[in-house]
Amino acid sequence: MLNPVTLHGSIIVLELMNIEHSDQLFEAASEDRATYSYTNVPNGREDVERYVDSALNAYSKGRELPFVVRHIETGRIVGTTRFLALEVFSWPPPWPPGVGTGPLPTDKNPPTVAEIGSTWYSASSQRTGVNTECKLLMLSYAFDSWRTIRVTLKTDARNVRSRSAIQ
Repeated sequence: MLNPVTLHGSIIVLELMNIEHSDQLFEAASEDRATYSYTNVPNGREDVERYVDSALNAYSKGRELPFVVRHIETGRIVGTTRFLALEVFSWPPPWPPGVGTGPLPTDKNPPTVAEIGSTWYSASSQRTGVNTECKLLMLSYAFDSWRTIRVTLKTDARNVRSRSAIQ
């Protein structure tokens, strides 16, 4: 399993998600929800607790690394993002092929393939530079520290805001 890592930027810090973050994630998700049409954002306290539990369960299995996004100036958690589908590329490929069939990534055998996703931010943090810095920190970590050879970003084709952010 990958050890927790904290990524520091100039406006945000990415911290490994834990159960104690649930209240602030609930607050962040409870702001104006108009932009969440194509994003899985928990709705209500129980949904937030299930969301966090699911993320931590995926982390414990070694295929995801979930973060909360903390705004430095306010100290508030303003959203979440994660590395998903972490794999170590091997040759010849495992049979049968598929996600999760290769060796688990570790600090000594870091992922060579990663996806960045499950990202959402409070309405007040959207269009503020939070996402740009978040993605820069994650891409830099993946390529510079892990030496990942492929990072993917996915979005729904109908999600114009997300597509614009990726571009």
